Amino acid sequence: MIAPAAGVRIMVASRPVDFRNGLDGLSALVQQALRENPFAGHLFVFRAKRADRVKIVYWDGTGLCLFHKRLEQGRFAWPPVADGTIRLSAGQLALLLEGLEWSRVKPRPVVVPTTAG
Repeated sequence: MIAPAAGVRIMVASRPVDFRNGLDGLSALVQQALRENPFAGHLFVFRAKRADRVKIVYWDGTGLCLFHKRLEQGRFAWPPVADGTIRLSAGQLALLLEGLEWSRVKPRPVVVPTTAG
């Protein structure tokens, strides 16, 4: 399981990608299609056309990492295909990777205190 650190953004590409792409191809997609820096330490989530596979690219500080998961039964719950990206919380990512309906879970806004005590 991937447990992103606090402050790490999780971005899902809403269009399916060619799953023959490895680290280099997906990193190029992050730069060109998503207009993001693949070396920023954020997680970039990609889907296959059949929605039964997911790949996540992230920079861990020493190198690019690739996480790949295939569901043996069923499909991942994906948003409608459109241009752009969708941001997820760590909890929504965990639900997505379990094959559960993550879009029904909305993170609660947290009010940051202005003073201690």
